[in-house]
Amino acid sequence: MFFPAISELEPIARAAGDIIMAIYSQPFTVEYKGDESPLTAADKGAHEVIVQALAGLTPDIPVLSEESGPEVMELRHGWSRYWLVDPLDGTKEFVSRNGEFTVNIALIEDGKPLWGLVYAPMLDRLWYGGKGMGAWRVADGKREAIQTRPHQEGAPWRVVGSRNHLSRETLDYLARFGDIERGEIELVSMGSSLKFCIIAEGGAELYPRLAPTCEWDTAAAQAVLEGAGGSVTRLDGSPLAYNKPDILNPWFVARA
Repeated sequence: MFFPAISELEPIARAAGDIIMAIYSQPFTVEYKGDESPLTAADKGAHEVIVQALAGLTPDIPVLSEESGPEVMELRHGWSRYWLVDPLDGTKEFVSRNGEFTVNIALIEDGKPLWGLVYAPMLDRLWYGGKGMGAWRVADGKREAIQTRPHQEGAPWRVVGSRNHLSRETLDYLARFGDIERGEIELVSMGSSLKFCIIAEGGAELYPRLAPTCEWDTAAAQAVLEGAGGSVTRLDGSPLAYNKPDILNPWFVARA
């Protein structure tokens, strides 16, 4: 079984981050895809850097990126092992310039995220890991192992939610854990895969997502969270599946 070397993959994520930040610091234009999601030169530039680097590093492992063309989307159905990439997760956060965007790189095997890396270029923080392998954070020149902190009975639930997609259904789901107005839930809004990473390093316990996401939005961060001792499941407790006929995820919940 192949396990990636972080010493080879971290520079790829950082190179993509350099492209993103170079564009972030200048005026840029925004296009819109058919589904009305935004697209910038940063998405495209990071995509090219990552796809080319992974093809050189592991030529026998195909790559599926959010910005891949329809021919790759069709070929993926025959893959049992592949890289799944979101070159700029949180394009809306990038466009609004709040810094809450990430580079996501995951290795998928047999429909599961085996390993993942999440890099936040604005914060210059990087997380990586996989289920059964542990998880780590690289920040301020230090590399340290991270672990989730499960909810303590009697304490408020620390919940992270999407800055742009906090739906009515999500609020209704949270009601089973407590009342926000009474302080039983501490809700922090955050963009992109940073929500998973906050849980992975012990800063929150719950992230329910009852709004649309795609597989490349979740795979890398799911691997990190599972490496740190957490879980990501559908609302009925079954696992999220990858390389489905439909790239959209069902509703899910991430837990410490």
